[in-house]
Amino acid sequence: MSVRIHDMDEQRWVYIYTASGMLEASIITGRLESEGIPTRLKYDAAGPIYGITIDGLGEVKIFVSETDEARAKDILLKSFEEGEIPWDTPSE
Repeated sequence: MSVRIHDMDEQRWVYIYTASGMLEASIITGRLESEGIPTRLKYDAAGPIYGITIDGLGEVKIFVSETDEARAKDILLKSFEEGEIPWDTPSE
């Protein structure tokens, strides 16, 4: 699926993922934005209001800049093992 949207600044945004709600979308956009990749979301307003995902209602489409598309897809394909995440341990 190749969906493209244009922003006011004429930046080209490409669809990369459909999340099944705002919680999942927040996790994915947080992961991308922590790597310096800006995101845009497209969703039906009723989904977040009612907190449901039925027949596409509640789905959140995630878009990234066309120039970041390949890197964003690579990031989303990578999984992390717990030992690979730099956890901060509390001082005792």
